[in-house]
Amino acid sequence: MSKMPDFEGLAMFAKVAEERSFAAAAKVMGVSVATVSRGVSRLEERLGARLLNRTSRQMALTEFGLSIAESASRLYREAEQTEGIARELSSVPRGLVRLAIPMTFGVRWVAPILPEFLSAYPDVCIDLHLSDAAVDLIGEGFDAAIRIAIMPDSSLVARRLCRVSRYLVASPSYFEKYGHPETPQDLAGRNCLGYAYRAQSDVWRLVNASGEEVSITPSGSLRVTNVEALMPAVLAGIAIAELPEFVASEYLQDGRLQAILPEWSMQEGGLYFVTPSARARPAKVDVLADFLVKRLSDPAWRWERAT
Repeated sequence: MSKMPDFEGLAMFAKVAEERSFAAAAKVMGVSVATVSRGVSRLEERLGARLLNRTSRQMALTEFGLSIAESASRLYREAEQTEGIARELSSVPRGLVRLAIPMTFGVRWVAPILPEFLSAYPDVCIDLHLSDAAVDLIGEGFDAAIRIAIMPDSSLVARRLCRVSRYLVASPSYFEKYGHPETPQDLAGRNCLGYAYRAQSDVWRLVNASGEEVSITPSGSLRVTNVEALMPAVLAGIAIAELPEFVASEYLQDGRLQAILPEWSMQEGGLYFVTPSARARPAKVDVLADFLVKRLSDPAWRWERAT
């Protein structure tokens, strides 16, 4: 015999005891009379005692049935209340959302807009996890994550927010010291700084207008786990670095950095809102997804390379 309590049988017995009728209990529960009868019989067999005395015309609780009817009814009501609370939580934006975001992107572009979201949805709380390391959404109990990638993890449900371009950049002082690379091959032997959490490992893939692709393995004096840590070395003019547009744009716009190899572009990635599943996703996650789509689908960090 299973050690799991027969909750269905107890619920059916509770309703029969309340209604004093199998037919009435079946109607309230939305099942057939035969289903209720089998459920009660199964429970009696499990408990080893008769709960009801039944004839073709009447039904009465046994002494044993009377002794557990109140407890069974209380269990039924508690289950109804639990389901009601769960339905309300899933349909009304309320509760905690555990959200994982890459460090720099989260600090620069998500944290500043969160007050607007929290004001619009005062019953929603956000636990914001900032880390460049990829998290296991299911294993670590996250409701959602923002990921910047060429392709999202196919095991997750991904909603694309916008494209994310990447640029190879250096400062004007770097070019004064070392000159401009003219081809991707000219990057060989140069101080090219690395980022530890690149989705495509330590390879820069460059494509030109004719579709030619060149892969370069960067080698340099600094490797970091957060892209912000590259900035002092790049601005000091000692190296070249690959930067996402949402970091590079302000430096490219004011001239502190310049993009190199204008005839070549890096693989374009995307900004994705990912969740473990789209099925029965709670309202608190849906409204956050809609908010981020609205605010980040046409981002302020856009920089168009001069042609």
